[in-house]
Amino acid sequence: MSKIPAMYYKQNRLKQLRAFCHASRTGSISEAAEQLFLSQPTVTLQIQALERELNIDLFERRGPKIQLTPEGKLLYELSNSLVDGVDKLHETFAANLGRLESGDLNIAAGESTILYILPEFVDEFNKKYPQIHLKLLNVTGRDGMALVRADEADFAVGSMLEEPEDIIYRPIFNYNPVLITPEDHPLAEKENVTLEDISPHGLILPPHHLSTWRVVDMAFRQQNLSFKVSLEAGGWEIIKKYVELGMGVSIVTDVCLTGDEKIVRKPLDDYFPKRSYGLVLRKGKFLSPQARRFIEIMDPDFFVDNEVE
Repeated sequence: MSKIPAMYYKQNRLKQLRAFCHASRTGSISEAAEQLFLSQPTVTLQIQALERELNIDLFERRGPKIQLTPEGKLLYELSNSLVDGVDKLHETFAANLGRLESGDLNIAAGESTILYILPEFVDEFNKKYPQIHLKLLNVTGRDGMALVRADEADFAVGSMLEEPEDIIYRPIFNYNPVLITPEDHPLAEKENVTLEDISPHGLILPPHHLSTWRVVDMAFRQQNLSFKVSLEAGGWEIIKKYVELGMGVSIVTDVCLTGDEKIVRKPLDDYFPKRSYGLVLRKGKFLSPQARRFIEIMDPDFFVDNEVE
């Protein structure tokens, strides 16, 4: 009986770990199969072979989704960056030779981040690396987090109130909270506006599930005050326009204010903390050379202060 070369097992192990890592990120065998361009039975067999070899259960099923067992979580932490590193070896090698000429970079960000924060960094990146295909994924914070966790985005740029255990959040920019009113609004004439002053007036806020609503609710509760919402609208540009038209007032961060709006702004530093925006990455994520270059443009000290693959 001929001896099977060790290289065969190594190649098979890589395929098994790749299938396992994709299933771990997506929580779905079928989604992992789609990402790997394989059939669902093939991915299942690769994971089962890995489980037999290690003599452990890697997943437990929760309805239509699968969830890592404690042993599976440990294997994922050990293997994920290795699989990413092998898959991106060609790009990493080319980058270390100074030939970062192609490849893809996917960044998840909300509309305000794309409009007000990223333009100067995107412009600099495109000028330095014109052959790299940069894609900005316009999503809400919650959806952006899902893309980061599933590795469908290299990283996200946005604002976070709480940092999950599996996420690295690196604040870079800070912006002030302000009240914006129409030019002829009664609050526009007041020198110092309080939350009590704002309480009777209808607010225009982003949708209820976004973090802005929670921040506003918390601030009013701390003052034992109520507030009323006259309109929900997605996107700061829309909110600013409706304020200009006299449909209400709003509480925003001044990242969205250019100075060209026909509105009056009033500081609210006494009631709301500054709002930070920054980098959002999955812990253990192997960053591609393209991602590293963009992050270095946004935050030159990031890799000095953080241990990231």
